[in-house]
Amino acid sequence: MRTYCGLDCGECGWRNECGGCTETDGRPFGGACMIAECCRAEGCGKSFGAHCALKKRLIDEFNALGIQDMGEVTDLNALRGAYVNLQYTLPGGQKIKFWDDDRIYLGNQICKKNSDRCYGLTADENYLLVCEYGENGADAEIIIYKKR
Repeated sequence: MRTYCGLDCGECGWRNECGGCTETDGRPFGGACMIAECCRAEGCGKSFGAHCALKKRLIDEFNALGIQDMGEVTDLNALRGAYVNLQYTLPGGQKIKFWDDDRIYLGNQICKKNSDRCYGLTADENYLLVCEYGENGADAEIIIYKKR
């Protein structure tokens, strides 16, 4: 499968489900892919590597949040929404999810210092989300959800 951003689909466990990047015009799983959209719009020539301007901007935005006990963000990965779309319980008891299961976002997991919990980072074109959770996404709590 060919991609707009140069990612190696051979490494993805969902490659047989997504339908392919160029084959779906940048809409694997039927939802938008922010990386494909960026690469096509900016004409960056398949460079979702270290020189990707979108990745650099988001890394800087996550690091600027200054979250205590979170190490420096040095990389972001392409993540399917279904993988990062945790359910959160709001103070009034309402349960909510923020992401679309069929979209591709940028994010990462960073271990919380001196804890067995992790920070989950996810971003799209408009929002940043940092949550904290236990093993396999258990007991997810929103740390920051903000407009970019």
